[in-house]
Amino acid sequence: MKRITAHVALILLVFTLVVPGFVIAQKPQTPSGTTSSGSNPGTGLPGRRSARGTTSAATAAIQRDFDEALTRIREQYVDGQKLNYNDVFKSSIIGMLRSLDPHSNYYDREEFDELKTDQRSEYFGIGASIQTYARGDEIDTYITATFYASPAGKAGLRYGDRIVEVDGVKMTGKLSLEVRDKIRGPRGTSVRLTLERAADKRIEKIDIVRDAVPQPSIPDAYMLKPGVGYVDMTRGFNYTTTDELLDALDRLHVKGMKSLVLDLRNNPGGFLDQAIHVAEVFLRNGQLILTQKGRNGFRDNTYHSRNNAPDMTPLVILINENTASASEIVAGAMQDHDRALIVGQTSFGKGLVQSIIPLEYGAGLTLTSAKYFTPSGRLIQRDYSNGGFYDYYTHGGGIAREPKQDQAKPAGPEKKTDTGRAVYGGGGIAPDESVNPRTINLTQRRFLSPVFAFTRELVNGRIRGLEASRLNSRIKFDHDLQPEEFKVTDAMFKAFRDFVAAEPAFKVTPAMVDRNRAYVETELRFNLVTAAYGRVMADRVFITTNDPQVAKALDVLPKARDLAMSSAK
Repeated sequence: MKRITAHVALILLVFTLVVPGFVIAQKPQTPSGTTSSGSNPGTGLPGRRSARGTTSAATAAIQRDFDEALTRIREQYVDGQKLNYNDVFKSSIIGMLRSLDPHSNYYDREEFDELKTDQRSEYFGIGASIQTYARGDEIDTYITATFYASPAGKAGLRYGDRIVEVDGVKMTGKLSLEVRDKIRGPRGTSVRLTLERAADKRIEKIDIVRDAVPQPSIPDAYMLKPGVGYVDMTRGFNYTTTDELLDALDRLHVKGMKSLVLDLRNNPGGFLDQAIHVAEVFLRNGQLILTQKGRNGFRDNTYHSRNNAPDMTPLVILINENTASASEIVAGAMQDHDRALIVGQTSFGKGLVQSIIPLEYGAGLTLTSAKYFTPSGRLIQRDYSNGGFYDYYTHGGGIAREPKQDQAKPAGPEKKTDTGRAVYGGGGIAPDESVNPRTINLTQRRFLSPVFAFTRELVNGRIRGLEASRLNSRIKFDHDLQPEEFKVTDAMFKAFRDFVAAEPAFKVTPAMVDRNRAYVETELRFNLVTAAYGRVMADRVFITTNDPQVAKALDVLPKARDLAMSSAK
């Protein structure tokens, strides 16, 4: 049976690479059924018409080698009797795909379900933000906020509730990702949480029925200052992104928006068609958005705006090293047409389009099926030929990379924007105005847990002299944060200083607190607003207080207006 499974896996893999699959995501397409004769350039694999010949022989040889290697492992490997064959096959598939490019990937059934969930504007769970905090060597996971109309909110979960158990399994010492995975589950099923309630420290068991939890791709949109709107588009492009953007713009125009800051920082991408439609919102009818080129002409396409009434508000777009894929399509199109001024750091540099291919029994592949080029002809894909998968994501850009000084312009060929400005391919979208982000040093990271612990006591009325800071109601989701709300007073700062001095486990001294006063006050305000109004509103604290990239965006708005006027001409 194990040999049969190995053979089936190998046949499936080779077949998937030779024959294009049905595409259900990125940009939904159906293969035309066209075939090609001879060898496919750059692959060494024969075309579909010769699959019964050379491909069959090559597949048979690979099957024999794989089967023999698996047999040797089972018979001679020191822990061969404990082999997990699912893991063995999975790692084999992933290893093969990694030899193609960093973005083709294999997902087992559970992972594929999660991938599809991420592409919706909702997920199934209880609707709460959780976070792990430490006190000395002990860690625990806490509720930090609930979402609007969520099962957790309806069940009365509050900021600071400690998660002791999930379905009878102890959570002490476990990180929030592990706790989250235990809490999530199928819609309509129940999960039992054992909580230490922040309000009075009593232990309580609560049964919550999981449900769909809204997860919009645009969580917030508001006025940064009179006349200047801000749209948070940092979560990715899913099925509803364009509709959410249009709704946000309508609301901001009603409030008197004359200029716009669109935040694409940390946006990992998503559906190609949504990126096209988002760009279309701001580009005139007929303007090119991107060119897509596949293998041997397969899936070649050009996409133009079809909007006869685009939003021509002067626009600044924020990007950073984690701005990737679909979000780079938007930023690149706006830059090439001089429609927006780009501020921040050079983006990730992903110019490859993946098709999502479902496999039998619920698993799936993401397989690179095309490259895309910006309107000026730039291919922004970073080179991945020198170095492995880890280096690609950690040294050249991406989620795991630590913030650093922005690099020089990409090394690719020079192209021109509509007004003749020089832009470059070969490694992401380089900003027009380069600005490094707000950074946190190692000392400041040590404040995160004590700030949370102090806020937990403060909002429950347990800090002497500050009992009036007690929050007596649930989160007010419809509240619009005002500039002076929850500003940290001298008395509050002193109370925090005394709090950490009395808790040696935090390893934070009063002198450290004094040296980092501005940072501490920002974190305290963020936590207070989270407790009162939820996480989305709390994020405004960082955006409006000390975000150097947002500050730069405001400074260069006159340039953005001039650029918009030049583009219109």
